[in-house]
Amino acid sequence: MLEQKDCCLVVVDVQGKLAQSMFDKEHLFDNIRILIKAAKILGIPLIWCQQCPQALGPTVPPIAELLTESEPIDKSSFSCCGEDNFNDRLRALGRQQVLLCGIESHVCIYQTTVDLLRKGYTVDIIADAISSRTLENKQLAIQRMAAEGANIGSTEMAIFELLCTAEYPEFRKVAKLIK
Repeated sequence: MLEQKDCCLVVVDVQGKLAQSMFDKEHLFDNIRILIKAAKILGIPLIWCQQCPQALGPTVPPIAELLTESEPIDKSSFSCCGEDNFNDRLRALGRQQVLLCGIESHVCIYQTTVDLLRKGYTVDIIADAISSRTLENKQLAIQRMAAEGANIGSTEMAIFELLCTAEYPEFRKVAKLIK
């Protein structure tokens, strides 16, 4: 189960024209925005990365406008773990559960997942908040990540796991995000 005190959210490479070519992009963007908003309400720290932004462009405005409290980590490796800045930030958070969302499922999300699992983190893939250019690549990535030991869930599953109870003080505020 996800726990607020041990969890962080990582938003991966939702950038430029590549983001615009994702399978079911509107649903993807909506769910990433919901996760970011929920993380803020619940006090869950987040890290966001950008793959070669000089070539792919910046994070898309609907996502970037929610991330103004921190700077992105620019990277050239497909895995976020290939960037020392990412590893340092993640280690500094002291959290062992990583929620992953972003693109592309079969490249950066997959490789980050495998590296995080090898480092001993628990990884939760938010299946409705990741995508690839094709549905087939997304589905294959989810299968491979599950086989590697990642937990597969959805935006709503993650949010309700983190809330634990309808008596949570911010329950109504968070629940409004998914209705």
